[in-house]
Amino acid sequence: MSRLFGTDGVRGVVNRELTVDLALKLGLAIGSYFGEGAKLLIGRDVRFGGEMLKHAIIAGLLSTGVRVYDAGLVPTPCLQYNIKVGDYDGGVMITASHNPPEYNGIKVIGSNGVEIPREAEKEIEEIFFEGRVKPVTWSSVVNEVHKHPNAIEMYVNGILEHIDVNKIKAKRFSIVVDPANSVGTLSATLLARKLNVRIVTVNGNLDSAFPGREPEPTVSSLKETAEIVKSVNANFGVGFDGDADRAIFIDDKGRVHWGDRSAAILCKFIAEKEKRKGRVYTGVSSSILIEEYLKPYGVEIVWMKVGSVDIAHAMLKDPNILCGFEENGGFMYPKHQYVRDGSMTLALMLELLSSERRKLSELFDELPQYIPLKTKIPMKREDALKVVEALKERYKNYRLITIDGVKIMLEDSWILVRPSGTEPVLRIMAEAKSEEKLKKLVDEVKSVINEVLLK
Repeated sequence: MSRLFGTDGVRGVVNRELTVDLALKLGLAIGSYFGEGAKLLIGRDVRFGGEMLKHAIIAGLLSTGVRVYDAGLVPTPCLQYNIKVGDYDGGVMITASHNPPEYNGIKVIGSNGVEIPREAEKEIEEIFFEGRVKPVTWSSVVNEVHKHPNAIEMYVNGILEHIDVNKIKAKRFSIVVDPANSVGTLSATLLARKLNVRIVTVNGNLDSAFPGREPEPTVSSLKETAEIVKSVNANFGVGFDGDADRAIFIDDKGRVHWGDRSAAILCKFIAEKEKRKGRVYTGVSSSILIEEYLKPYGVEIVWMKVGSVDIAHAMLKDPNILCGFEENGGFMYPKHQYVRDGSMTLALMLELLSSERRKLSELFDELPQYIPLKTKIPMKREDALKVVEALKERYKNYRLITIDGVKIMLEDSWILVRPSGTEPVLRIMAEAKSEEKLKKLVDEVKSVINEVLLK
């Protein structure tokens, strides 16, 4: 059986891999999974083909007797929040998140607002490929799609319940927001207005082609936005991805910080705010600086396989959870919801700064400093797996994390080597406190890779 679902939903190039025919059949499979009479909420971001794919999925859902409600253009975490609080059985989000503009995708969400677990994805795939769909009789076909109004306002009001609104309002912050020409502008601008925050919006018009920058917020894609942060003397800047579930922060000096760095200071803030110790879940791709920085505050780090879906479902089972995050800017605050949420992350950062007498740049400067390296080597998956096993043997006397590839933890340095889940490459991420240590570590690992490939 072929696979439909990847790391986070079904994705493909519009009208090539992701066609109307596939969306219709997937809608039938999703509707058959939830069952006749189920109540599902659907939404989309600005991507090409979004409306087309939405109607194809709706047709499949209606054919199986599902009651469909349409939230319109919304960020993914906004749809998830409305599903959770709106007594829905689940939902469908049309988005390809950070992928290039030619891509779109389909996420299936459970009644708790979290993407459905892997076993549920497999069940939908079986229904899809085996043709076990369950269309209802003609008289039971649902003949109307209901509107779900005010989804964004309900979502923003839900965020405000978890922060000190008056404290933030009193600070009269000035920030730069870059929503990448997508739906993040709809929630971020409303949130800012309710918090008395002055915003300068960059790439704020909705445009399926993402003309301002690529939809993935990175150091390079946010370079111009970072210059604007400095030029307008903003307190900080924030860049969202295409569906606004991830947030990358730019400090007052115009420096773009990766998500594990911003998450570290937010985790500390949450532990102090809630006056308790707890656990934090993150993928193995995050820096070990989080352990070094958070350990003195009694925060335990739980390393997970890369992917927000797996992190979210692990968090759901832990009563002592503080938060979760990914190094790509996805931050999860369970008191609000167990999913990545860009606008909630922005609100928490505003609250953190309202409690401090220091600038964001000063808070980042307190973090342990590591020199990063990211690269990838074209390689067949079977060879990549051999490399991982060889590295486990070579470094067996060191602390290893083997939940996703192998992460080798050394003194003042670490390296993660893992096969990609989306392309035939071996991904390498490393950090060290000196250039010399970083080069030595990477050279050692590359020598092992060469030994494996030459066998």
